[in-house]
Amino acid sequence: TAVAFNLLALLFLSHLMIPKSRVYTTPYFELSHYNPDTGLYAIGGNDFYFVIFFVVFFTGLRHAAMSFVLCPLARRGGISKKKEVARFSEQAWNIIHYSIFWPLGLYIWYSSPYYLNMTELWSNWPSREISGTMKFYFLTQLAFWLQQMLVVHIEKQRKDYWLTIVHHLVTIGLVAASYSYHFTRVGNLTLIIMDVVDVIFPLAKCAKYLGYRRLCDGLFGGFVVIWLATRHVFFLMVIYSVYCDTRRLVPHACFQGSMANLQGPLPQPRGWSLLEPFYSPQGMICANRSIFIGFFAFLVALQGLMVIWSYAILKVAARVLSGKNAEDIRSDDEDEATELEGKDPAEFESFDYWGRTVYEPKPKAEPKAPLVKKGEVKEGEQVAQADNGGANGWEGLHRHSNAVSSGLYLPGQSEHKELLNRIDAPRRWAD
Repeated sequence: TAVAFNLLALLFLSHLMIPKSRVYTTPYFELSHYNPDTGLYAIGGNDFYFVIFFVVFFTGLRHAAMSFVLCPLARRGGISKKKEVARFSEQAWNIIHYSIFWPLGLYIWYSSPYYLNMTELWSNWPSREISGTMKFYFLTQLAFWLQQMLVVHIEKQRKDYWLTIVHHLVTIGLVAASYSYHFTRVGNLTLIIMDVVDVIFPLAKCAKYLGYRRLCDGLFGGFVVIWLATRHVFFLMVIYSVYCDTRRLVPHACFQGSMANLQGPLPQPRGWSLLEPFYSPQGMICANRSIFIGFFAFLVALQGLMVIWSYAILKVAARVLSGKNAEDIRSDDEDEATELEGKDPAEFESFDYWGRTVYEPKPKAEPKAPLVKKGEVKEGEQVAQADNGGANGWEGLHRHSNAVSSGLYLPGQSEHKELLNRIDAPRRWAD
């Protein structure tokens, strides 16, 4: 949080107090490549600075929200374990994010010509200008997923660590490519298909951590239905459209220039021209077989990840139907074997905690203090009393007689005596 705050504060102060720097700092705060004639925005290299700003902003905001709002909220809800508090705050942050950006994406789709019309996803390509809302939506989504790559390496590794890494890389690639190649319509539809379950799933997890078992199971049941419908029905419809509709609706040619002076179709050049859409708003942009094969391969890879996670989710659903708790096999809890790695299993005992096996160290048996008859004093203590004399000797005898008068042994008594002896040691040394 401190690093993010300092970077943003330095940027804001430079922007406000050094007018000459504003030509460099403005792209961090405002959308670039605006066309006043059309009221729309082109795509260009300055978008990179806007993305970097929101990566830092999301990182600082996430940490601040978790530390000062969500973790205290978890403790007020009765969650005491440190790991449970951290997990609750992570899921609550996801609820906040997706509750903002999924409705925003849904609004863009609902107010667009491609609402419930798959063929409109590819019409008027290449439309080199988009609305400010669409541009903000895509750049902040790209920033969010880049920031998620940082989060994966900050948090403790989970069981599906490598699957998560692959998922984030594929998602970042799809968002960046669909934005740069002006396939924002299909990118918007794909994001809202994916994001809807990311609102429900964290709600189920938070209900679980708070101890609301029935609410958790109910939300999880709704999550399973929506997951299967969106990830394996609607998303497959998008993949089918990419495979079939692009062949007949998108011109396989190249174009160059701004929207007001678009030139094409042009022959496809060789070399690095396919990268021009990523940095030049008026550069060469092409649609060919290789481009669509790349998009199709990324989408199929994403569907493959969904199949793996769906298998784990269905296993959890089978547990719920059999009367057990909904346990997240997919990503939340670390592998139980790692908790005992390098340790002697005989020194730990396990018990069930809301459907998970939790390990706690076994209490160690403390040696019982030898019983001393009333009035009997050991030889070593006689010497100590003789050396201390006076009040100190009386205090030592008084402590000893109290310790043995009951004849009972209390767990942790030896540690308590050791602590008192350490505290009293400097005074005895001084005497």
